[in-house]
Amino acid sequence: MDPRIIDLYDRFTHGHVGRRAFMERLATLAGSAAAAAALLPLLANDYARATIVEPDDPRLDISTVRYPSGGASVSGYLARARRVDARRPAVIVIHENRGLNPHIKDVTRRLALEGYLAFGIDLLSSEGGTPEDEDKAREAIAALDRTATVARLVDAVAFLAAHSASTGTVGAIGFCWGGGMVNLLAEASPQLKAGVAYYGMQPPLDRVDAIRAALLLHYAGLDTRINEGIPAYEAALKAAGTDYTVHVYEGAQHAFNNDTSPTRYDPAAATLAWERTGAFLARHLGAPPPVET
Repeated sequence: MDPRIIDLYDRFTHGHVGRRAFMERLATLAGSAAAAAALLPLLANDYARATIVEPDDPRLDISTVRYPSGGASVSGYLARARRVDARRPAVIVIHENRGLNPHIKDVTRRLALEGYLAFGIDLLSSEGGTPEDEDKAREAIAALDRTATVARLVDAVAFLAAHSASTGTVGAIGFCWGGGMVNLLAEASPQLKAGVAYYGMQPPLDRVDAIRAALLLHYAGLDTRINEGIPAYEAALKAAGTDYTVHVYEGAQHAFNNDTSPTRYDPAAATLAWERTGAFLARHLGAPPPVET
C-alpha cells in the first residue's frame, strides 16, 4: 500500500487529522471516494483474524479484577496459568489509544502463557470502560487527564506487587499510546522493575533521572513522527545512567506488532521484538515458572 496512505491513517488514528479531512485526503490518494471506501477495511484493525491464544484456553485462569485509585475503581483483564500454587512475576499490559480491545487482551493471554501474571489494564475504566466504537475510544483516551492516568498506573504496580499470585516484581509493556505511558510510568514509579515501550512517545526529559526501571525501547524505522524524539531521549537516559536498550526495526511501520492491522503488521519485526521482550522481562523480573500443558 502507498506509504502516504499508511502515514495518513496513522495521523488520523492519533488525532492529528479529523475524520472528514482523513476521508477527503484518502479519496485523493486512492483516486476516488469509492476507492477510499474500499481501502478503509484494509486499514482498520480486524480482531477476528489474529487471535493467538483463545479466550477460553484451558491452560489459563482469566478474570476481570478491580483496584482502587484516587477515589476511582480501575478494572483490568487478569490472566495467569492455572497452576495457582506458583507465584509469578507480574506484567501490566498498556493498550493503544483504542482502549482494552480484543487484541490487547490476546497479548495479555500470550504473556500469561509465558508464565507471567499478566494484567491488561483498562485506563478508560473511569469513563465506563472501553467502548466498542474505536472512534469513541480514541476520543475518550484523548480526553483523559494525564496526571491522573499515570497515578492509576502507579497504583496498578502497587496492586500487582501485593497480589497473592505475584512474586512482588512488576514490569510493564505498552504499545503506541501505551508505550508512551510506559515511559511516563517509569518516571513516576520507583517500584517498577522493567518497562517495554513499543513505538511510544518519549517522556519529559527533565525527569528521566527519576527512572529506576530497566527499559527496552522498540521503534519502527519508518515511524518518523515518534523517532524524531529518540536522540534526545537516549542522551538523557545515558546521562542518568539508566539501564536501557533501543532497537529500531528498519523498514517497519508504526504499530508493526499489531497483527490485527494487515497494512502495518510486520511479522519479522514483531517476532524479533517479542523474543527480545521475553528475554528482557525474564532477566529483569525473574524467569517465570513453567506453564503446565
